[in-house]
Amino acid sequence: MTTISPTRVRVGRRRIVVKGRHVKGMTVIGVALVASYLLLAIFGPMLTVDPLERTGDPLAGPSAAHWFGTDHLGRDLLSRVAAGARVSVLVAVISVGIGLVFALPLGVCAGYFAGRWPDELIMRVFEAIQTVPLFVFAMVVLGITGVSSFHLGPIEVSAAGKIILLIAIAATPYFARVARAATLAEIQEDYISALRLLGVSRRRVIMDELMVNVLPPVIVQSCLWMAVAVFAEGALGFLGVGVQPPTPTLGGVIADATRYMMAGAWWYCVMPGLVLLVATVGFGLLGDGANDLLDRGER
Repeated sequence: MTTISPTRVRVGRRRIVVKGRHVKGMTVIGVALVASYLLLAIFGPMLTVDPLERTGDPLAGPSAAHWFGTDHLGRDLLSRVAAGARVSVLVAVISVGIGLVFALPLGVCAGYFAGRWPDELIMRVFEAIQTVPLFVFAMVVLGITGVSSFHLGPIEVSAAGKIILLIAIAATPYFARVARAATLAEIQEDYISALRLLGVSRRRVIMDELMVNVLPPVIVQSCLWMAVAVFAEGALGFLGVGVQPPTPTLGGVIADATRYMMAGAWWYCVMPGLVLLVATVGFGLLGDGANDLLDRGER
């Protein structure tokens, strides 16, 4: 139903609907895994001891005093894993959020002006970014700028800030391509033709209608990229080019643990590895579940 007023045109539509009433079991598992990871990342550092404090014997196995055991310096491994999980989730959320902020309007504009110069310009830039794999791009930039913080004019960019920006730059083309494809399908709908005939400006069509209606597939892509971002932060930390000590990271803890695997300290590597696995698998399953549940609906 279309309602016309002197100042606003509204097309009645349920923008995002849930398709079906049954949720797949794998989606439930994904939600549970993500919830467990977020609880550890958010509340773990509040409820555990200082991750830099030596509270036990070096390389002590899991016990009532240290649920995840201790590391080679006698620091509580649960507290270090919880602190590392918080770093990973902050990096993932902020980088994906930055990518969405830039990619959504650019992708919608590219789709709306498909075949014209704005579309060509936007997509050629994003295609150039996509030609370089994320880890190659990150290693080159971090190799040039170093692993410590640096100044970009008056702004100091920390090591975590560099990783956030690198992941955001790598994710933006994927979000934009999804938004563009959804926009190409959306502009074929009758309500877009009606708005154009009524003289509604391009800005209002893009901002009031298209930006909202292309969200479902972009949300799915953002869930999948959360898994990529968490894994990327852990991998860069493992390689020694991520967030630097003394700040604990999952990748950094795993890197330290590899030197003590032959000594029988299995928990040192397994515990942070399981947390990293829970996060990546959980966000991946959540993205698949969101793909099944979110639908554009009908006008």
